[in-house]
Amino acid sequence: MMNKRKITDPFDVEFKPFDRYGKVIDKMSWHLVSFDREKGFGSYILKMGPRAQSIPHEHGGFEEFIVLEGELIDSDNTVFKKGDFVTFEPGSSHSSSTTSGCLLLVFLRGVNKQI
Repeated sequence: MMNKRKITDPFDVEFKPFDRYGKVIDKMSWHLVSFDREKGFGSYILKMGPRAQSIPHEHGGFEEFIVLEGELIDSDNTVFKKGDFVTFEPGSSHSSSTTSGCLLLVFLRGVNKQI
């Protein structure tokens, strides 16, 4: 059924303030592609502006993302660059930041919790 298909251009979408943890996080926005907020399952496009910082969180399930543009710096100073596909296993924790901004395609399979 072709009416059940959706095509998303990650470089041409409407972003809304990132409020995944209940409050808006400064310099971050997202576009939900196929994301169930309650279950924490699905995909979304995450845009982080220059000097954005995610909150420290623990993964309740797998979290994976591919860097579409820019660079992301993890809490252990590992730098993820365009084209990198990153996997965090359930129970892992971190936070990330960006100096110049970045665009990520995120695949989340479990609810994250703030730490």
